[in-house]
Amino acid sequence: MKITGAVLESSGASRPFAESRPLQICELDLAGPGPSEVLIRIEAAGICHSDLSVVNGDRPRPLPMLLGHEAAGIVEEIGSDISDLKVGDRVVTVFLPRCEECANCKTDGKLPCSKGTMANGAGSLLSGTRAISRDGEEILHHLGVSGFATHAVLDRNSVVSVGLDVPPAVAAVLGCAVLTGGGAVMNAGKPQDGQDIIIVGLGGVGMAALLTARAIVSTWNTPGRIIGVDANPDKLLLARELGATDAYAPNEIEDLGIKAHVVIEAAGHPRAFETAVRLTAAGGTTVTVGLPAPGALSSIEPLGLTAEARTIVGSYLGSAVPSRDIPRYEQMWREGKLPVEKLTSSVITLDKINEAMDALAQGKAVRQIISFEQP
Repeated sequence: MKITGAVLESSGASRPFAESRPLQICELDLAGPGPSEVLIRIEAAGICHSDLSVVNGDRPRPLPMLLGHEAAGIVEEIGSDISDLKVGDRVVTVFLPRCEECANCKTDGKLPCSKGTMANGAGSLLSGTRAISRDGEEILHHLGVSGFATHAVLDRNSVVSVGLDVPPAVAAVLGCAVLTGGGAVMNAGKPQDGQDIIIVGLGGVGMAALLTARAIVSTWNTPGRIIGVDANPDKLLLARELGATDAYAPNEIEDLGIKAHVVIEAAGHPRAFETAVRLTAAGGTTVTVGLPAPGALSSIEPLGLTAEARTIVGSYLGSAVPSRDIPRYEQMWREGKLPVEKLTSSVITLDKINEAMDALAQGKAVRQIISFEQP
């Protein structure tokens, strides 16, 4: 079938992207789903910093590639081996499929699936095949999703079904920002009653971590503080609106000497990681969920880890098991405990994607949502 999507031809284009236009909107061919795959009509897709990192060259990927990994859509066709989905279901895409067979898949989300990681690196689906082409040339899949398009073919393990009452823009964010940020708090940080939580970096993932932390703390007998940290004053203001007890610039919070038992680093920058480590209290845990450029280095003082019995934990995809965790976040949203719709900075059409990448690079957006629904 013919689809329309945003293809990255080469990375590292000069900014502004609105002028260099690294992402080209073009007509593509999409093959039908294989036995273990589904065809979905994309309703909404979120623009994540991981997409920007491919565009600007921080995270090299094989090209040309149809970008986008945070999306939601309606199932239109199902492979012959699939019995637990039906046409008309709404699904959330997941950017790391799990084969459920390798040793990593048996770690309860701690380690990413080895087969899924290999497929993502190769720009293919979990089966090793590719379904997108243009004039006979293969176009690579982005993280098994390629959601910046009108339709997508994905492995069954790259989607999780949600209720039709969950709006597409909310459903899309559950699959990356919430799964990653929320999981960094719930699965990796595991804060306990009365403990303070600091989130360093208030983009989409950091704000999702903040909302999840607020939901957790609201159930405690002794609520701890939730503190946001970012260099952008507008994001500090939004953090307070979303329920942060306090919000500070990095130098400000360090001057005040504030520390917490659980610190989430969601900026993906070496200096942010250093800040997060310094803000971790004795006996506490630093969870790093941001994705810096390959080769980026941080400098920390090992003595502080030893003398204060502090822990550093890496968390990819929020240490999540998507089939378990997305329904959990879905129910939290349904109960009003996780208002992720407040993360939406703007709703755009696909043709504005290069301008959206500029807004993200400038720190002006939390979550921009591409809507594929007809006005």
